[in-house]
Amino acid sequence: MELTKTAQQIIQGFDRFVMSTYKRNPVVISRAKGSRIWDVDGKEYLDLFAGWGVSGLEYCHPKVVEAIRSQVEKLIHMPNNYYNELQGKLAQKIAETSFGGKCFFCNSGAEAVEGALKLARKYGSSTGRYEVITMENSFHGRTFGALSATGQAKYREGFEPILSGFKYVPFGDFGALRSAVSKQTCAVMVEPIQGEGGIHVAPREYFQQMKDLCSHRDVLLIFDEVQTGVGRTGEYFGYQLYGVEPDIMTLAKALGGGFPIGALVVQQRLAGVLVPGNHASTFGGSPLACAAALAVFDAIEEDNLLENAKAMGAYLQEKLESLKVRHPVIKEVRGIGLMVGAELTQDGSPIAERCLEKGLLINCTAGTVLRFLPAMTVRREDIDRGIEILDSVLEEIA
Repeated sequence: MELTKTAQQIIQGFDRFVMSTYKRNPVVISRAKGSRIWDVDGKEYLDLFAGWGVSGLEYCHPKVVEAIRSQVEKLIHMPNNYYNELQGKLAQKIAETSFGGKCFFCNSGAEAVEGALKLARKYGSSTGRYEVITMENSFHGRTFGALSATGQAKYREGFEPILSGFKYVPFGDFGALRSAVSKQTCAVMVEPIQGEGGIHVAPREYFQQMKDLCSHRDVLLIFDEVQTGVGRTGEYFGYQLYGVEPDIMTLAKALGGGFPIGALVVQQRLAGVLVPGNHASTFGGSPLACAAALAVFDAIEEDNLLENAKAMGAYLQEKLESLKVRHPVIKEVRGIGLMVGAELTQDGSPIAERCLEKGLLINCTAGTVLRFLPAMTVRREDIDRGIEILDSVLEEIA
């Protein structure tokens, strides 16, 4: 992409002092609102990936902005050895919209996964069980526990030896899971829909069989809902699609409306497994983060956004299916709610890059899957515009 002098100067200064741990697009973002972002030169982009799913409500939603503005003048941080009213209210809201459990608050999805793994290991320690089974093509985070749980070798390369005690089985293959569970297994961890792995959906029966197996063997069932949670699927939480309840659930991304917050949610019977001294997070569940997250729930309820996620997700899949008819490069369209993937017969990176040049933000994952995670407030005209840009790009280079 051709850059102005201003953008070039910002990028050059940035690269002098910031580590290159991301593959960055040559765009300098200055502001965002709704499903639109603008760069420093004033160019407008339509974001159908919602900041990697973090701005799942939308960018700078008025309720979130007002909640943060109001709270920042009162109290930003409070150590967790004191009580925090907003943290209690947020835990109650999560309990009421999920399975009535208890929460531990942190700052990110990886931290939430680390907490889940520690709880599972502690739970199994009295009987000598430590093994955690996860799925091939899964993604659970970049910290050592979460990385060890991630079922993609490419993320672990160069960081070996990873933590021991993890097994990987094919996603959706209950027979393989059943065979893998042993006397040492303390937990099974799964994404309700695989995100980074390529938007893979398993049948309802798979999750029901998984739940029955875990219950029968006293193995904890962990649902990693960092990407599926807080309305993305058209339900508050992805597990609700399948008629099962996990023992443990991890949340982050959309929970704070753009503000960093993560949560570990556990069934009541497990709430005493971790005791004072076992686990902590200095910044977890700050008043500011909890105020933002409570505003997210308010917006979802008051604006009926779960229904919008279902309707707009179906509309997006319908429009992608129409593109599939016109462009044989699209092999399959799949997903649930506003978590949608279009698998291609070729590398999708050049397509995503060209879309960016034309003002559309989407993502390519797993090499050949175009991933869409629009905001819950997305409108038909936004989707129409995104499909129009993608159509033009496929005409050019696919």
